[in-house]
Amino acid sequence: MGDLSIKKLWVLMVTAFVDMVGFALVLPLLPLYARDFGATASTIGYLMAAFALAQLLTAPHWGRLSDRIGRRPVILGGQALSAVAFVLFGFADSVWVLLFSRLAQGVGGGTIAVTQAYVSDAVRPEDRAQALGWISACTSAGVMLGPAIGSLSLAWTGSEAAPGLIAAGFCVLNMIFAWHWLPESTTGQSRDSAKERPPLGPSIAAVVTQASRPAHALIWVYASGMLAFMGVASITALFLSEKFAIQKEHIGYFYVLIGFCSVLMRGFFLGIFLRRFKERGTLRLGTLALFLGLAAAPFAEHLVPFVIAMLGMPIGTALLFPATTSLISAHAEPGEAGQIHGVQQAFGGTSRFLGPIWAGYAYQAYPPAEGVAFGGGGPFWVGAVLVSVTLILALRLK
Repeated sequence: MGDLSIKKLWVLMVTAFVDMVGFALVLPLLPLYARDFGATASTIGYLMAAFALAQLLTAPHWGRLSDRIGRRPVILGGQALSAVAFVLFGFADSVWVLLFSRLAQGVGGGTIAVTQAYVSDAVRPEDRAQALGWISACTSAGVMLGPAIGSLSLAWTGSEAAPGLIAAGFCVLNMIFAWHWLPESTTGQSRDSAKERPPLGPSIAAVVTQASRPAHALIWVYASGMLAFMGVASITALFLSEKFAIQKEHIGYFYVLIGFCSVLMRGFFLGIFLRRFKERGTLRLGTLALFLGLAAAPFAEHLVPFVIAMLGMPIGTALLFPATTSLISAHAEPGEAGQIHGVQQAFGGTSRFLGPIWAGYAYQAYPPAEGVAFGGGGPFWVGAVLVSVTLILALRLK
């Protein structure tokens, strides 16, 4: 990579890390807070899915807007919305306020497509997958530290508002950092080209009607893998709490371990896999690892075997998602990077929306029960079936 590309990438990596610390700080607490307000498992599924609903509705528009006016102002706007959302979370006193805060978080989080497009602007095509891996390693580091900060702040202050307020503070810090050190990545010429691109509606419809096109097939791989991953991730905190009696003050440490594994995979091992197997082979291996982890998890009757099985999630997603996103970038037309990644995130957002819903119903229908073998394993088995579909799609890629 050139010196300018590395400078831009490092700034974006720090921005992504701070952003994800704030997001992950409240994520594992949300289902437990909602349960305290009387929400059922299926209601919690809807709460978790609300983020994705807002994201899928806004991500294509954020991406298209960033093609036209630049990436930097859109990223800053998303951070401002996220800060407001976390303040609402901190002072939530009902399920409805939690729902509203979750929707606001999703609108702010819709700028993920803009971040991916920024990487496409800033680095050479041959370095794109590795760069995306580094960015996602920083987000994984945020996922690793955020839940621990949330649990510790709750334990130390005794205030259930503290995690949300701290998350909002991270968003403000991120805005200050990006304002001073994140340069614009688009050019006037590329913004002019973006104005000639077709509208969003036909672009989204083409993914369905022309599913065999390389970029569209890759979007389906991304969406199907995300559908399984988000479903299982949304009920993991409940599963740990009800089957293994893990409390709010300690739930974050599980995410620290998963996040640490994800950081290692994305920051160090992803490059090795890419050099050896290229993007297509890497995404296939990631899909296989994710399948094996989900299929093995229900057989664990004790915490340690369960954690070992669940390591398949950070390993698999660390290989699957960056490689898929890189290949999608490779098929983007000039001035289209933001829009194609916005469409990708619209389909991914649909999966993030539907995943927690189906998992919530599966968990509610088959909860952990004392003396029942494989209790609560329904979401994991359904997730494994969905990942097998992803694997079939990945094997068909040319």
